[in-house]
Amino acid sequence: MQKQRNPSDGERAEVAQEARGLIRRGLKGALATISRGAGHPSASLITLATQPDGAPLFLISTLAQHTQNIAADARAAVLFDGTDGYGDPLEGGRVSVFGAVEKAESDQSRSRFLARHPNAEMYVDFSDFAFCRLRLEGAHFVGGFGRIYDFEPGELLTELKGAETLVAAEAEIVEHMNSDHAEAVELYATRFLGASAGPWRFTGCDPEGCDLVLGQAALRLVFPERVTSPQAMRETLANLARQARG
Repeated sequence: MQKQRNPSDGERAEVAQEARGLIRRGLKGALATISRGAGHPSASLITLATQPDGAPLFLISTLAQHTQNIAADARAAVLFDGTDGYGDPLEGGRVSVFGAVEKAESDQSRSRFLARHPNAEMYVDFSDFAFCRLRLEGAHFVGGFGRIYDFEPGELLTELKGAETLVAAEAEIVEHMNSDHAEAVELYATRFLGASAGPWRFTGCDPEGCDLVLGQAALRLVFPERVTSPQAMRETLANLARQARG
């Protein structure tokens, strides 16, 4: 059995960022709920996005068993799997976050989710579908042999205090980047994150970074410093574009 060791503060912060990246890049994951009546664990596949603070966001139907389970007991967990491409998947990173599921019906929840999953437009307005978030109470990260960490919510969630104007302007920023700066978005993906060229889309931003998606691939670009206003976001993205072109 692998044992969790006591890391240094710097190492812990580095691994926490790795775990945040797994969550931010996640397009799908396993949702674990408690089976209604029987009480045994029940897992299902769901598509995922995040709220501005990094809390998992998903769109589920009342017809689904997991939604009925949540109605009876809101406790749940979501597994984010970053092991694709490893010969031995147990060498890759994964993080399980747990807490309580709650409704997240807002224009921002809708726009952030649909930016990552445009095909959901076909059913997002069906009366039986609703947006939910997982209110984080903790997380368990495994990053290969001997790299095992438990995290508190504050270590994984992005602090939004002081960034209210940025959060409010996010939809406008996303639209502007995709409409007027598609070349820069592609450069972020290819020059900074080593991705293949293609029509990458800018799907969201927050004080710590921005999210990019192309088909079934998602990337996370972490900013060199915290950004808390729309003006600072414009300056940061412009600076990154100049660096990428240079």
